[in-house]
Amino acid sequence: MTARVLVVDDIEANRRLVQAKLEAKYYTVMLSHSGEHAISAAIHQQPDIILLDVMMPGMDGYEVCRQLKSNISTRHIPIVMLTALTDRDDRLRGLEAGADDFLSKPVDDFALFARLEALSRYNAVADELRTREAANPHTANFTEGELVTLSKPASILVVDQNNAEARRVASALQAVGNQAETWIDAQKSGIKFKEIDLIVLALSGQRHDALKLCAQLRSLREARDFAIIVTCDEKDHQRAAEGLRIGASDIIQTPLDLQELQARVATQVRRKRYIQILRKRVDTGLELSVIDQLTGLYNRRYMLERLQLWMQRSALDGKPVSVVAFDIDHFKRVNDEHGHEAGDLVLQEFSERLRTNIRPKDIACRPGGEEFLVIMPETPGDLAYIGAERIRHAIAAEPFLVERNNEEIRVTVSAGVATHYGEDALLADLLHRADQALYKAKENGRNRIEKLAA
Repeated sequence: MTARVLVVDDIEANRRLVQAKLEAKYYTVMLSHSGEHAISAAIHQQPDIILLDVMMPGMDGYEVCRQLKSNISTRHIPIVMLTALTDRDDRLRGLEAGADDFLSKPVDDFALFARLEALSRYNAVADELRTREAANPHTANFTEGELVTLSKPASILVVDQNNAEARRVASALQAVGNQAETWIDAQKSGIKFKEIDLIVLALSGQRHDALKLCAQLRSLREARDFAIIVTCDEKDHQRAAEGLRIGASDIIQTPLDLQELQARVATQVRRKRYIQILRKRVDTGLELSVIDQLTGLYNRRYMLERLQLWMQRSALDGKPVSVVAFDIDHFKRVNDEHGHEAGDLVLQEFSERLRTNIRPKDIACRPGGEEFLVIMPETPGDLAYIGAERIRHAIAAEPFLVERNNEEIRVTVSAGVATHYGEDALLADLLHRADQALYKAKENGRNRIEKLAA
């Protein structure tokens, strides 16, 4: 999983060294030479992750971090601070400034890329949810209820074979207002994973494979958002980095500095709650204004706003965005021969087949009537054509069952594919090209896909 990374360091040789390492792993790299320039770059270029040097002339990394985390347009961007400073007070200062992680120079490449992968995984979820909720103009700031969610005590589970150490950690977390208990105590009271915000998981000294437990937890739907902090001996850094790859959110070395643990817990809980708030906004608030009530797909308003966002992103990073316009063949005949109630049932079944045959990042919309459109982000035209063909086959393969009369209705669909490659073009032009391709599919016999040349 790659990402766009902003590297901030006042020494050019350091910037170029990190750039070479990242580009070798296919990351897209942006460079910044000062704190002031970094803030401007973060606001205007919206990187996925920031690698931020601490010791810089003028504005140091701590102040840059504080300003970025207090700005509504950049507070969501994960920041990893890089420094030659090794004192624990420096780490705490960085975490308290809002940094998501803190690495000492010279940076171990294995640990760096594992952390970048973990942050990219988090950011992919947050970015998708932010883009979805961007259609609602009333959610730029946190509501009073959301602020309560962000500030309420965290529910933490401490998993360590050494029960005395587990109790020591739990007590330290309780001392700063969290609700923390050990695995043994939680088993007695009954573990409710959906109520947990974070797990502190000891990697060393376990009779069972802690990494396997981490992977198993991540496979649970109710555990998809809670944070996992892995504690490990310095000699276990490669296993800890592997933990980041399979689902851990953060790692911290033993013997534990409890104050640093408290700061890292606060960071991870804040990120978890942020995702929780975004999910709730998407699942509830937006439904009222952007969901088509008959089919459950996104409506025309959301389609236009979301497509505009993806076209703007395409103009910045050059990655293509494709759209596929669908039209149910001879739908008027369905209404005339079977009635409008049957027609509604066909639209609902069509929408369900459409929804189950697209990728998680694709957006299925019903702009109106028997017309549908799928937005395929970061997808060239040839791959969009393959996706459209998969959908066409899913529609035609089995007849639609209209339960009211127990009737079977054969349904086919025609579709047109158009792609935006980051060129200076209007949203209306892209939709017009998709419509032209759709009309061509109908002229050529229906139940087929056509793609216009870019």
